Amino acid sequence: MRALSTAATGMEAQQLAVEVISHNLANMNTTAFKRQRAEFQDLLYQTISQPGANSSDAGTIVPTGVQVGLGVNAGSVYRIAEQGSLMQTDNPYDVGIAGQGYFRVQLPNGNDAFTRAGNFSLSPTGQIVTSEGYAVAPGIVVPAEARQIVINQQGQVQVLIDGQPQPQVVGQFELITFPNEAGLEQIGDNLLLESAASGAPNAGLPGAAGFGVVRQGFVESSNVDAVTEITALIQAQRAYEMNARVITAADEMLAASSNLR
Repeated sequence: MRALSTAATGMEAQQLAVEVISHNLANMNTTAFKRQRAEFQDLLYQTISQPGANSSDAGTIVPTGVQVGLGVNAGSVYRIAEQGSLMQTDNPYDVGIAGQGYFRVQLPNGNDAFTRAGNFSLSPTGQIVTSEGYAVAPGIVVPAEARQIVINQQGQVQVLIDGQPQPQVVGQFELITFPNEAGLEQIGDNLLLESAASGAPNAGLPGAAGFGVVRQGFVESSNVDAVTEITALIQAQRAYEMNARVITAADEMLAASSNLR
């Protein structure tokens, strides 16, 4: 009976949906987290009667045929790159992105990673780094004698130093965009890697065409909406229950057929 295996694929699909939803809810307060959505596709069909096949010597054809589906499987888990709201922190080293773009981060192995989590700090040498201590490219060092730091919307980093009336420019943030943001590979710690699906990175300055601007003293919050996720959770739970009932019904039908005298 096909219903047993078909319903089993439905239960596995809804289990994946619940796992994705639980991951979203777990990261409701994660800086710059982007919610995900499980997407599904139907499996191959068993063709019993081919649509369009000749049904007689007179040239008549079968209008619809008989094709029985074999269930569902996961097509992808899609990351939704919707802008999260900017939350004020009053930390002068926090930088939120309003619009398109990612910060480029230099990993210890020399590779580049990308993030929208702008909760930055200073290293012991005065370099602006992530919460894991990774340097934010292109490498911005704040002098130890600086008494104030100012980051404008175009990403220019200026400091005020005692004895110097004019602010001194010590660095410039850059932003990176990709043709397909959803194709970036997630590695945890709010970091993403370039992949063949994401396309090549495109660097530019904040405020340029196609790039967002940066806001000092803000971080981007998660774009997870609790109401939406709870609604999706209820739908997935009900779908799981319905598939389980199909398995129960199919089992009872098999039992009834096996008990025929």
